[in-house]
Amino acid sequence: MAEQYDAIVIGAGQSGGPLSTALVSAGHKVALVEREHAGGTCVNVGCTPTKTMIASARAAYMARRSEDYGVHTGEVTIDLAKVRQRKRDIVESWSSGSENAIRNGGVDYIDGEARFIAGKTLEVTLNEGGTRELSADLIFINTGLRNRTLPLDGIESVPVLDSTSLMELGEVPDHLIMIGGGYIGLEFGQMFCRFGAGVTILEVGDRLAPREDEDISEELGKILTEDGITIIYRAQAKRLAQDDDGQVSVTFDTPDGEQTVTGSHIVMSAGRVPNSDRLNLEAAGVETDDHGYIKVNDKLETNVHGIYALGDVHGGPAFTHISYDDFRIVRTNLIEDGDASTDGRLVPYTLFTDPQLGRVGLTEQEAREQGYKVLVAKLPMAHVARAIEVEETRGFMKAVVDGDTDQILGAAILGIEGGEVMAVLQMAMMGQVPYTAIRDGIFAHPTLAESLNNLFMGMATN
Repeated sequence: MAEQYDAIVIGAGQSGGPLSTALVSAGHKVALVEREHAGGTCVNVGCTPTKTMIASARAAYMARRSEDYGVHTGEVTIDLAKVRQRKRDIVESWSSGSENAIRNGGVDYIDGEARFIAGKTLEVTLNEGGTRELSADLIFINTGLRNRTLPLDGIESVPVLDSTSLMELGEVPDHLIMIGGGYIGLEFGQMFCRFGAGVTILEVGDRLAPREDEDISEELGKILTEDGITIIYRAQAKRLAQDDDGQVSVTFDTPDGEQTVTGSHIVMSAGRVPNSDRLNLEAAGVETDDHGYIKVNDKLETNVHGIYALGDVHGGPAFTHISYDDFRIVRTNLIEDGDASTDGRLVPYTLFTDPQLGRVGLTEQEAREQGYKVLVAKLPMAHVARAIEVEETRGFMKAVVDGDTDQILGAAILGIEGGEVMAVLQMAMMGQVPYTAIRDGIFAHPTLAESLNNLFMGMATN
């Protein structure tokens, strides 16, 4: 006989953890099944560790630039083992804190891997050995994504790193070959370049960050090239090899024919895939799309009543804050008797290159495609007083405005603290504040936010 619960949560990520304790507080008997570690990708192998290491990389970058500020230091060296330990300590603190919060919240926390065996019944293979059968009327899937591996020739015999194993290196590699120029490839590529590694990025498309406007992609490429990264566009990885000295190579097709690049390490940074294939969803009748993402409606419920999918596994924007918002939506609807949905929610995000790219709302291209009367405001960071004072003038600010209503449709801030400046415009969008109010507002001088005055003073129409 299966053990009966009111609700079962699969995965202790940024949705699953807080949802489990919220359900307990509402009087439900709840089990949470976690295969590996609490906190999900963000805390353990994503946001927390990468941004911790990026901070170390920026410290190295600023140390090398110290003479620009009249400060003289000695040779800059990198103790990657210490960088790694700092990262591990912070991750452990956050992960253990997440697990303790769940356990102390009255949830039956089960270390193991769950799979459906019938309807709303799960079999859990326990990490300590053995199995348990669990059943509930409400089941919430929060199993996230994992790194994607391309089926390249040689992939079985040539050592390949991913974003997780790359952070466990104890010494700075000689030359990284990054297969994929997405956000993971760009953040890690710049990080390790600043640590002192040679970096080559193989991008299958004709520009970086294809979801962004072309001017953003172009500026990103320019910045990373200035930092010493080699970017090869329209490069379709084909074959991996390793020689007798341990050097590795990637052979790839280009419009100009086959080419090969050689380095010390290969990093697979070609995106991520959902962990839905481990759940035996067929037994429950839960539908997925062609890429394995679980199909949900705007309330995050699957095609099976009472089974929900939250976070990255349902194919929405793969950001921690969106996963947490999924939790808020489900909590509102199931516990607070509200009516929340994913329709129309703003999706802000920040690419933690240096300078950062803070993004929210529509791109210029999307706004034009949707038929808006488009106004574009654009300001080089070289014209921002605060950026000049701290000598961080790479990038530009950009905002897209509806010419009929003066409402801000979207923003891209590629510049120092771009994510923080973007949040100012996001707040304006949330409050339906017209761009003219920001243009004419008083901001403290000299701050980065003050530059929003100047940004909106110059507008271009289509």
